[in-house]
Amino acid sequence: MHIAILTLTFSLPGCSSLKEKRQRMGGLHARFGNTPSVAVCESGGRARHDASEWTFVIVGLSKREVESQCSQIEEKLERTVDARVMNVEREFV
Repeated sequence: MHIAILTLTFSLPGCSSLKEKRQRMGGLHARFGNTPSVAVCESGGRARHDASEWTFVIVGLSKREVESQCSQIEEKLERTVDARVMNVEREFV
């Protein structure tokens, strides 16, 4: 069993409220949390309207499978989220 912790930090320029932040970041939990091998939560910046940090825990039978899933998550986030990715951290446990 292989486990990766993927943490992404986002900047939301021009975001003026927590409601707008939810709209711009909306659906991350629903989009990725439905996958049995992925757990997701907003892990930082919860009270800030101009920044957000999300952590994904990915589990798989091989390191290659987990790395592939991490890459897919990163690519999808960069395409679909109305925010700038400021930092990406991958940690294998």
